[in-house]
Amino acid sequence: MSNIDQQNLPALRSKARHYAMQALYQWSVSKNPLNVIEAEFYADNDMSNVDTAYFRELLHQVPANLAVIETDFLPFVTDLSLNEIDPISLALLRMGTYELRFRPDVPYKVVINEGLRLAKKFGATDSYKFVNGVLDRVAGRLRLVEVQAARRGAE
Repeated sequence: MSNIDQQNLPALRSKARHYAMQALYQWSVSKNPLNVIEAEFYADNDMSNVDTAYFRELLHQVPANLAVIETDFLPFVTDLSLNEIDPISLALLRMGTYELRFRPDVPYKVVINEGLRLAKKFGATDSYKFVNGVLDRVAGRLRLVEVQAARRGAE
């Protein structure tokens, strides 16, 4: 991470997730190539306060690892098929599950809180409850030691 200000990293990453969720939504709906979507985001948005490396990672690595990611969260979506999940929630579940599986440097609570924040901002009414429930269960499976340590610390 070359010239990223470590002090502002949480805010820069938050913006990266914001744009990545929108870009993944667009990819899911439009089926346009990722490079085209990425170029549009750079052209249409001020990316100066964004961890662009993280944005790019999420945008490209979520689709690249889709089979593994969906295998991780689908067991916790018992009453819906992939096609029945609204596109915003689906983008958030994919992105959050990617971070939980492939980015152990990001605390699981951060992943869940960011998913909630974006679901409240962009998702359907109460979709944040669905996103929270699924990501919480995925974290319990993929980050069991971290989740257990956090729960012991809260007691």
